Amino acid sequence: MKTWLKALRVNQWTKNAVVFAAWFFAVADASQAAMARGLRPFLLVCAMACSFSLVSSAFYLLNDVSDYDADRLHPVKRLRPIAADLISKIDAVRAALALFAVGLLFPCYLVLRHPDRTWGFAVILVYTVMQCAYTGFLKKIPYVDVMVIAAGFVLRAVAGAAAMDVRISPWLLLCAFALSLFLALCKRRHEMSVAMASRTALKKYHPRVLDALIGLSAFGSLGIYAQYTLAADTVARFGTRALAFTAIFVALGLARYVWLLYVREDVGRPERVLLTDKILWLILVGYGLTALGAVLSTRW
Repeated sequence: MKTWLKALRVNQWTKNAVVFAAWFFAVADASQAAMARGLRPFLLVCAMACSFSLVSSAFYLLNDVSDYDADRLHPVKRLRPIAADLISKIDAVRAALALFAVGLLFPCYLVLRHPDRTWGFAVILVYTVMQCAYTGFLKKIPYVDVMVIAAGFVLRAVAGAAAMDVRISPWLLLCAFALSLFLALCKRRHEMSVAMASRTALKKYHPRVLDALIGLSAFGSLGIYAQYTLAADTVARFGTRALAFTAIFVALGLARYVWLLYVREDVGRPERVLLTDKILWLILVGYGLTALGAVLSTRW
């Protein structure tokens, strides 16, 4: 069981927290609070996050099967169950098909129970097709591979909104894309220094171009988020401009991650960094408390 849990990369299910973004902001939005508050909307979002977790694990298995030879050259990835021959390729493919089937159950239920929310099923279907293309050939194309990863996070955010039938700001979607692009570029930069032969696309990346793109995506993430907090629509929905103060913590989080990349050289596994780095956790807590205080201040 431990071997299979490692192969499914359960620790990377934290990436699907993006599904909760629409719920998080809709709860504080007076115009959408009625649709987002309560146990049922929260459970719908949880179910959508579980669907993405199962489908993403299916593609982790398929990716490991596809990257079997390359992973055996990587100092860390060679220890993965499939690369280490602890799980056979055929068993991994069978498990992936089963996970994919179970993962689609909730989106199918959502369509049957709420015919007006068919886009929730459409989003996860688009994600599936995109991941098939990524596993097949897109991961071998430099710069395109990280764009696909970033697009996957945007689809997660849209799926969360679809589960509750609430609106999500285009600014938040742009921010999700820029931030996930930043994380993906940082990971590629780290991989270039530790295992160049582990990915075909890495050989076509240039360190200086990557460094420039990391800086642009970081500033882009911060700028887009700041614009979102100050946009007239956002101020009208939340009734305050105080959300702009949360951009301070976004800047601190980005700066901390860049420090981990270039000084500690410890961003090979972003999900582990986000779960274990105490300073990042303090920044996240500060962000949450500031956002909560900004929203509650309008009711005092």
